[in-house]
Amino acid sequence: MSVAAPDPPVRCDTQARRAVVQEARRLGVPADYGRRRGLSIVREPRHLSFIGIDVHGRPQWLAPAAARAWRRMAAAAVADGVVLQVVSAFRSADYQLGILRRKLERGLGIEEILRVSAAPGYSEHHSGRVLDLTTPGYPALEEAFEASPAFAWLRGHAGRYGFTMSYPRGNRHGIAYEPWHWCWRRP
Repeated sequence: MSVAAPDPPVRCDTQARRAVVQEARRLGVPADYGRRRGLSIVREPRHLSFIGIDVHGRPQWLAPAAARAWRRMAAAAVADGVVLQVVSAFRSADYQLGILRRKLERGLGIEEILRVSAAPGYSEHHSGRVLDLTTPGYPALEEAFEASPAFAWLRGHAGRYGFTMSYPRGNRHGIAYEPWHWCWRRP
């Protein structure tokens, strides 16, 4: 069953992104965060393609070329008997700021938050080239995903479609291991 594409999410232009980064700093993100973590400010794409509904019933979007690669990869996985489900795709810098605020409101410290989430403005999700994935029978956004047949399939096949896992164990960015986070970097 095909789902009609809703209106695309609002994206941040350069001025709005600067305001989001400034607000994140006010909330405790260190001014030298990008330099310390080896991360750059991420531009949001001008255009997004609807890729369907995620496991939570929310519409998801990717940059057009990444969306085409995702569709090819997902179809290949299904042909091999593997189901890949989207947990999250494009997120604007403003949306990422909301995640930061909610975590702070729950009492998490800024350093704890930044170990598991990139600061607003720096997240690969802003690029429209990232998918957080899961598969039936495995919890979303949990390391347990690495024990799934879907993860094994991704490790063996995702590169053919231009996708790589961004945050392996001990990555240079100091972000927690995320076996579910795959970025399209062009084959």
